[in-house]
Amino acid sequence: MSGTWRRIATATLGTLLVAASLSGCAQGGDGRVKIAFLLPDSKTARYDALDGPFFEQRLAELGDYSVLYSNANQDAAQQQSQAEAALASGISVMVLDPVDSAASVSIVSAANAQGVPVIAYDRLVAGGSLAFYVSFDGEQIGRLQASALLDTLATTGVTDGILMVNGAPTDNNAALFKRGALKEFDASGIKVLAKFDTPDWSPDKAQDWVAGQLTQYNGRISGVYAANDGTAGGAIAALKAANVSPLPPVTGQDAELAAIQRIVSGDQYMTIYKAIRKQASLAAEAVVALLQGQPVRADSVVNGTPTTLLKASVVTIDSIMGTVVADGIYTVAQICTPQYAADCAAAGIR
Repeated sequence: MSGTWRRIATATLGTLLVAASLSGCAQGGDGRVKIAFLLPDSKTARYDALDGPFFEQRLAELGDYSVLYSNANQDAAQQQSQAEAALASGISVMVLDPVDSAASVSIVSAANAQGVPVIAYDRLVAGGSLAFYVSFDGEQIGRLQASALLDTLATTGVTDGILMVNGAPTDNNAALFKRGALKEFDASGIKVLAKFDTPDWSPDKAQDWVAGQLTQYNGRISGVYAANDGTAGGAIAALKAANVSPLPPVTGQDAELAAIQRIVSGDQYMTIYKAIRKQASLAAEAVVALLQGQPVRADSVVNGTPTTLLKASVVTIDSIMGTVVADGIYTVAQICTPQYAADCAAAGIR
């Protein structure tokens, strides 16, 4: 990993006490303590479908709290307004997944000024005092994606060149994914034909860009590195519109249901499964620890912030049952709708 973070050298997980001065917990009209959970966009399906529900479920298990849930729809100004409204309502803790890592410093500063601790969720804010950061090792995820793509290309022997459809330039995680992937690609010697940082993680913008590259590099694209499942869907749509056959392998991330179904049908090669339930649960547990003046447990430090980085894993057609189904993220019935029933049966997903 880069020098921006260091491991805590202890035999067990370090217990870090976050100095958050809570001068009494603010309560709503119903007497419940208010917690803000601010997510960045709805184009990434996991946020509304998984992160939000898992966070609220775990928090409800820990006590009777009121969650102010907001999704900024990839608009930094909207997220700023949502944060200001949450602070004005008297929240006691803010959990923030920033649209723009740099612009969100002002949100953290405003919370700090009111004595409201901030937990950075999934994406790290570029400044301000943070009580806790919970996410995944972004650089390692990029390496996993790139290695999976290189491995499948090696089996076919077709290694003319690849396209890189990276994430949003405002997302600190996107830079980490790209860095990790490029390390693998550079070491392999494969040619990266072109790279694109996708504004707002937009599938439509990814599709438009890939369509242009298909014209320029006709017949030379062996694979597509797509940083997440949304951009993967856009890339695949462009490939299909251009009647590319067979489709080159396309990577992804987040294990969205649509992506799992594309893997079943053979349109997408792989995705990255992240333990989102565990991530959301750790954030909820950190909230309660802060409210109770207890230590927030973490296993590392990133930019001075107590941090837990969870592990991610590759999902291909052969590992769907052992990952997203085994962990209860999706049922076989959800994946194997009539459109995908035959493909599921062929893959032994039942």
